[in-house]
Amino acid sequence: MKVYFDNAATTPLNPQVFEKMKPYVTEFFGNPSSIHSYGRKTRVAIEEAREVIAEFINAKPGEIYFTSGGTEANNFIITGITKTEFSESRKNKIITTKGEHHSVLDTCYELTKYGFELQLIDIDKNSKIILSDFENKINENCALTSVIHINNETGSINPIEELSSITKRKKIYFHTDAVQSFGKIKIDVNELGIDALSASAHKINGPKGTGFAYVRSGTPISPLIFGGSQERNRRGGTENVAGIVGLAEAVKIAKAEMVKNYEHVKKLRDEFVKGIKILDKDFIKINGGEDAFPYILSITFLSEKYRNEAEAMLMFLDINGIAASNGAACTSGTLKPSHVIINSGYKLEDAAGTIRFSFGSQNTFKEVEYALEILKKMIEKFRK
Repeated sequence: MKVYFDNAATTPLNPQVFEKMKPYVTEFFGNPSSIHSYGRKTRVAIEEAREVIAEFINAKPGEIYFTSGGTEANNFIITGITKTEFSESRKNKIITTKGEHHSVLDTCYELTKYGFELQLIDIDKNSKIILSDFENKINENCALTSVIHINNETGSINPIEELSSITKRKKIYFHTDAVQSFGKIKIDVNELGIDALSASAHKINGPKGTGFAYVRSGTPISPLIFGGSQERNRRGGTENVAGIVGLAEAVKIAKAEMVKNYEHVKKLRDEFVKGIKILDKDFIKINGGEDAFPYILSITFLSEKYRNEAEAMLMFLDINGIAASNGAACTSGTLKPSHVIINSGYKLEDAAGTIRFSFGSQNTFKEVEYALEILKKMIEKFRK
């Protein structure tokens, strides 16, 4: 049996999305910046997609900027806001957490080379931000705060509305990486009170290589990519028309099926957790907290009882037809223990035994049952 439980890394392309994209790969190939009919056709498609996405998150179309994905959106927002804010107000402090995706952390570290000060907020045992630490570290020199909405490795949920209300009182810009939450739960940028947001198409059965940045009107931001007037002079380069059309179609489908999909994956995760607790309730820990996002299930085998070898464990699952990961797909090729798990308080030896299963609407209870059978065998194999 083949089971794909790595949907937090990427999801299968919805056939309906693919059908919508095809004409923009073959028939409607014009450059959207061209003024002739070929260009006008693709320009209309892009602007219609922008309206679909804006409406979905209760934003204005002019606040949506198309990118190559979540990583570029994070880079664009963090670099663009901090550099512009510094040039206008001389503020040079950035605040983020120790549980962020590397596209946020590494961008922030890069900015420290240019004189920016980086403040990393601790996360608790469930990989959530420590709220009091966040509030205490904010001062008048802060240009931007960035906190992940749903942790891509553990599924822990940060209180974005509460965090943004703190920054709003202190007149500091707030960004959230919503790559894992977008299209899976309701996001209203005005209710959340955020100034910027990042999202990606391929996490919601859309195409790879497409995403967007939401930047609230009035938020200072400069381009990351120069050399073209596209995206209102904020993101140079010919637009990926087929990808953008695919993203909009994926959003339409997500909007129609969001509640149903959420309830389905929640039942799958609950069944999986129940099975794991039967297998070993004492030495396999469930990460992310009691209210963890149902699309993600992160478990840690405690080294006290298990011989933790990340590569061997994942290979065992793969040989038995189960695709899972040890953390973020962007870093899982290295098989290093997750910085999120380490910063949640686990020892290195425990972190090496962390596996992430992540679910999609296409997954079934039969697949969960099979995965539990294989996990039972894996427990026997890796028990000390």
